[in-house]
Amino acid sequence: MMEVKVGEGERAYFNGGIKKIETASSTLVSSSKYLNHAELRGLISQEMLRRNGPDMPNTAYIPEVAQILMMMEDFSEIMALFEAEKARLPLFCEWLDKRQLADFKKDDVKHCAPGTLGAALYDFMVNSGYELDIFYREIQVVNDLTFYLRQTALTHDIEHMVTGFGPNHGGEVALLTANMHAKVRYFVPGLAAFFNRIAIYLKAKTIMKDGLHYPEAMALNLEAEYRGAEQGRNWTYPIMLAPWRDWIDRPMSEIRAELGITPVPADGLWADTNRLCNEDHPEYGEPLREAAE
Repeated sequence: MMEVKVGEGERAYFNGGIKKIETASSTLVSSSKYLNHAELRGLISQEMLRRNGPDMPNTAYIPEVAQILMMMEDFSEIMALFEAEKARLPLFCEWLDKRQLADFKKDDVKHCAPGTLGAALYDFMVNSGYELDIFYREIQVVNDLTFYLRQTALTHDIEHMVTGFGPNHGGEVALLTANMHAKVRYFVPGLAAFFNRIAIYLKAKTIMKDGLHYPEAMALNLEAEYRGAEQGRNWTYPIMLAPWRDWIDRPMSEIRAELGITPVPADGLWADTNRLCNEDHPEYGEPLREAAE
């Protein structure tokens, strides 16, 4: 058996700046509030290192981690950032003041002509088997923060439709990345970091598991990250700010042009790629029918 050993020279080079700090604490204590949180520490280590087995899907424990991360925020600081950005960014202010929820029902869009956003929404709700309302369902909209949380949970799948990054392994990575780039380019870093907090966790755990367990998915992950960044940096503004209810009768091509959604991926790109890393997929481990590109 080959032995791979990290030598003392490497340890001295990389670890030479480590200082031992004494503490009177009887429990783990760190300067990181996240590391100090035992449940979060356990969940993140598990979710970054485990396989996506048939007993535990890829999406397991996302609600728990999101809840912990959200409750560790300094909300007074976040709300101050909201107010400062509302003063600086008229579109952000308008979006928050309008509080127009994209809580669509089938009857809201069944009249929409083919090729429109509404038609895509209707097809999704009737034929996809997925739910449009996937997160923060119990939140009551009472201020800017609760509107942001509720609205962005409702619009995740709308963003899949408009960007062309489908709800599949590559598409999820691409959409996360596009949003992260667009928000960092638009908002001040402190608010962009808050908006990207959960996305950063999802990207981190996904690339770690792909890199450890699923080589083909890892290659796809990097391609999707590149394409997502390329498109997201072209967006006119973060598409979470789009007035989706006002646009249900607009052609998708017109919406994409206004939002700067380019390049648009080919239809069906990565549609067959969940099998690369989801071991509960009925075709997990079988070769893809065609290349991922």
